[in-house]
Amino acid sequence: MLEFAILGLLHQAPMHGYELRKQLAAVLGGLRSISYGSLYPALRRMQAAGFISTDEPAPRALLPADAPPLTGRRGKVVYTITAEGKERFHELVSQTGPEAYDDGGLFGVRLAFFRHTARDVRLRILEGRRRTVERQREGLRSSLARTRERLDRYTLELQRHGLESVDREVRWLSELIDSERAESGDRPAPRAGEDDGPAAARHVPT
Repeated sequence: MLEFAILGLLHQAPMHGYELRKQLAAVLGGLRSISYGSLYPALRRMQAAGFISTDEPAPRALLPADAPPLTGRRGKVVYTITAEGKERFHELVSQTGPEAYDDGGLFGVRLAFFRHTARDVRLRILEGRRRTVERQREGLRSSLARTRERLDRYTLELQRHGLESVDREVRWLSELIDSERAESGDRPAPRAGEDDGPAAARHVPT
């Protein structure tokens, strides 16, 4: 996830470490905290692999001419994606297997860089994610049906809340998939349980 996100950000523009960490926090959306202790080792590994290069300030450029002696100020190292890094990013962005959508965190990062992803790949990832979440929903429904009578009302409300969250994600994914298909001119295929989709949600009486 971290390598993919770093390459995706540097694909857009070169950045120094502080800016890269700030942008990573925005892309990951609070899914995980990126410390300098994890960022810089990752950057060193990626540099060793040839995926990124650094533009370090020349020694004389580190300080202004009138800087006082023994000052601790330093110039900032700028990280830039290389041609090999772009190839690696496009390799990662083209993956459509379960690794792209089974994990919610990685799926979120993939979604953040969908503009770099081909439409057919976007569709396969979105459909894979929807299948994953639908399986989760069925598991929650089965669990709730089995244990409903044994749960106190607070635990029951917690499980209902989880089920509602999963329902919302399925509807959201269906809307994204319909939008992708509409842009490509494809007609959405009929699906089992279509009443769970966004169209049905919009027609629920209030």
